[in-house]
Amino acid sequence: MTKKFTPILLGSDINVYGMARSFNEAYGIKVKALADIQLAATRYSKIVDVEIHHGFSADPTFMDVMHKKMEIYKNHKEPVILIACGDGYAELLAKHKDELSEVFIVPYIDYDLLEVLISKEGFYETAEKYGLPYPKTKIITMDEYKAKKHLDIPFDYPVELKPEDPVSWLNCQFEGRKKTFTIHDEAELADIVNKIYTHGYKEDLILQDFIPGDDSNMRTLNAYVDKNHQVKMMCLGHPLLEDPTPQSIGNYMTILPEYDEKLYEQVQTFLEKLNYTGMANFDIKYDERDGEYKFFEINLRQGRSSFYVTLNGYNLAKWYIDDYVEDNLKDKKTVYGNKLKSKHVLWLGVPNKIFKEYAVDNEAKRTAEELIHEGRYGTTVFYDKDRNFKRWLLMKYMFHNYYSRYKQYFEVNKGQYFEKKNN
Repeated sequence: MTKKFTPILLGSDINVYGMARSFNEAYGIKVKALADIQLAATRYSKIVDVEIHHGFSADPTFMDVMHKKMEIYKNHKEPVILIACGDGYAELLAKHKDELSEVFIVPYIDYDLLEVLISKEGFYETAEKYGLPYPKTKIITMDEYKAKKHLDIPFDYPVELKPEDPVSWLNCQFEGRKKTFTIHDEAELADIVNKIYTHGYKEDLILQDFIPGDDSNMRTLNAYVDKNHQVKMMCLGHPLLEDPTPQSIGNYMTILPEYDEKLYEQVQTFLEKLNYTGMANFDIKYDERDGEYKFFEINLRQGRSSFYVTLNGYNLAKWYIDDYVEDNLKDKKTVYGNKLKSKHVLWLGVPNKIFKEYAVDNEAKRTAEELIHEGRYGTTVFYDKDRNFKRWLLMKYMFHNYYSRYKQYFEVNKGQYFEKKNN
């Protein structure tokens, strides 16, 4: 019988709902979440209770609220575990880990390591050190921009441009702003960098060699590393479709389970050499030019689409509880997910029709369509144990909105992949 415990999730988005559902599926419990705003994915839910504190996603409000929670829980009989569901919250937990750990379980890396890995520059330097392949990269600084030296690049167009600091990027707003840019010539690069640096962003920019291929060349990998810094679970996903909306480019919308021993070995070696702790989520792309998988980044928590892990039998919540509450992971062997194709379940973040219309036609898509035909698929937000009319209507509306998004943005932001493939 599982010991009693209390999880507190940080955030209110689809990532939070995925974790709340994982806890509900594994233990039948309703969980508490703390957030600064209420988002649609957790609204009208019976499995997660979201407590709103405006400004909670940043200091000093974050610790003001957490000090009050520490008073409430300081004599709590059950262990209370904090789980971040966004980059900002993971950063705050790591930053205040020593103080929060007086009352709570805080399953995150130390702040020094987080500062290195949350920075894309730091991640690429660390990847270089430990032999993890990544795309050819150039860093653009604001000083280079001011000195007009930022257009001298060491690789051919097209290139990818993205902010080095995703947190400050949230405050940079201008017409045409995207999560990441695919740039086709020098004039376009000059224009976009100018817009970025004249609209409040001051940090570095990451310019990368564009790895050719459509969305189905991507991979996503979730790993859980226990408190003894040993990898205990890895689950690989094969995205087949991404969100084309400018502010959400790169968010996966369909994930097929996949198994790859070499990738698992690379990631396990990397995380264990780092003395990592907790959940990690990698974005990876297959480069057909040299046959290598290139690592784009590490997220220091489970991702917004990581419910595909729970869906395929490796419940995201159980790893935390087995590790910190039951203390029974130490002698267990590493789980390398998705070896048996007969157990694969497709994860969908959009309606079936959108997947079938927009995903590139290949063998992986046909496999996914077979799973849909067999009923072996699921979503994060449609959960039979959390059904009520208001929630069902809101989730249907949320899914329906993707029709107009794909119609408006797909050809602009994703269509060029298909043109290249079909020509």
